[in-house]
Amino acid sequence: MKQETAETLALRALAWIAAADDHLARFLEASGAAPSDLAAGASDPRFLGAVLDFLLTDDSLVVAFCDASGYPYPAPMQARAALPGGEVPHWT
Repeated sequence: MKQETAETLALRALAWIAAADDHLARFLEASGAAPSDLAAGASDPRFLGAVLDFLLTDDSLVVAFCDASGYPYPAPMQARAALPGGEVPHWT
């Protein structure tokens, strides 16, 4: 997945999280972000990676987001890998 496509998916995930008060509160607590940080973070690929990190912590969030937005279930993980900090470590 290209970074631009990954950023679009992450932006959609951020909007989905922000639309649900309970998800938003959990995201803000987990990330340490303030509500005022969301607009600026939306243009930061590292912040968008954190959005996907949060989403990927709970399979039920992944399923609900993908069902609501029409993405296949592996898409958030693929998008995370395409953003800064999402590289898979090579152990050999």
